[in-house]
Amino acid sequence: MKTWFYSTDDNVLAILLTAFGTYIALVLLTRISGKRSFSKMSSFDFAMTVSIGSILATVVISKSVSLQSGIAGLISIYAIQMLIAYTRRWKTIRKFMDNKPTLLMRDGKIIEGSLEACKVTTSDLKAKLREANVIQLSEVKAVVFESTGDISVLHGSEDTPIDDWLLDF
Repeated sequence: MKTWFYSTDDNVLAILLTAFGTYIALVLLTRISGKRSFSKMSSFDFAMTVSIGSILATVVISKSVSLQSGIAGLISIYAIQMLIAYTRRWKTIRKFMDNKPTLLMRDGKIIEGSLEACKVTTSDLKAKLREANVIQLSEVKAVVFESTGDISVLHGSEDTPIDDWLLDF
C-alpha cells in the first residue's frame, strides 16, 4: 500500500522526462498535421483525440512502454489521421467514414422518428433550444443532430427562410 502514495526519485524523473518528450512530439506532430488533429468534425476525429490521450497517459505513467514506443504510436495515429483526412475527399470514403447529420426539428415541428433513431429525448432537445436562446418554437427553422454528436439549432424570425444548402445532407 505504501507504493500507492510514494515513488522513487528515479521514477519521478522518468515520468517528468517522458512527459516532456511526449509533449514535444505532440506539439510537433500537431503542427505538421494541422488544426484538424484535435477537431470534432467527425467521429474519426474524436477517436483520434481519445487515442492520443490514451497513448500519452500510458507512455508517461507506464514503465513498460518506452518514450520511443510512445512517439512511434503517436506518429502512427497522426499518419492514419492524415491519410483518412486525405482520402475523405472521395465520396465513397466519406460516406463510409462519416455519420450523416439528422434533422430533429423543421419549421418549429419536432420529428419524433428522428429523436428516437438518434436516442435524443425531448428534454435533451428542450435543453438545446434553451441553450440557443429560443423562446418560441415558431422561430426554430431547424435542429440538426450533427455527425459529431453536437446539436445545432438554426433559428430566426418567422419571415426569414432557411437556406436549403444548410440542410443538404
